[in-house]
Amino acid sequence: MWHSERHEQLWQVVAAQMPQDDIAHDAEHVARVYRWCLRLAEEGGADPELVGAAGLVHDLVDIPKDHPDRPLGGERSAEAAADLLPGMGYQRTEVEAIVEAVRTCSWSRGLTPSAAEGRVLQDADRLDAIGVIGLARCFATGQRMCARTRAGAFYDPADPDATARELDDRHYSLDHVATKMRKLPAAMHTATARAEAALRMQALEAAVAALRREIG
Repeated sequence: MWHSERHEQLWQVVAAQMPQDDIAHDAEHVARVYRWCLRLAEEGGADPELVGAAGLVHDLVDIPKDHPDRPLGGERSAEAAADLLPGMGYQRTEVEAIVEAVRTCSWSRGLTPSAAEGRVLQDADRLDAIGVIGLARCFATGQRMCARTRAGAFYDPADPDATARELDDRHYSLDHVATKMRKLPAAMHTATARAEAALRMQALEAAVAALRREIG
């Protein structure tokens, strides 16, 4: 599974500090993103050693979706990575490249990657936000927010498709399909990610259609 010994060692450190109360951003999410980083590296012109490391550290700092500082998650994870990576054997120029990829990764921040490693990391992270796994993560995030605010639901029973109201994915998880998930395929950088995104969106739309039938 591991591209290098440094990756395996880095994984051990990262996995141990991932949050236990957020299964949408747990160690398995990191592992899935890591595998896609390696798969897309050659096509995207990225160094697999650097982009693999970026995938492993891209979510070091977990900021809840409904927190005001949510858009800063990438930057704070980048800062944490800058502190961690030198001790894992990464040289200054390698750390700089990895940190820059992580800094520009976040969807909510809306930054454009400055290098191939950042583009590949964006593709890998965004693939995990769509499809069946993306829908599962979406509902897990909704439950986490609801546990804190005591407000929220899978969908708005009066208007699940938001035809007569504003979209509000902080209260209705299903709204996240429209607010973000349907926008992600067009944002992919590599052809392989675009093809995979198309397949995942087919599965996602089928699941949403089935859900609509079940809730009437």
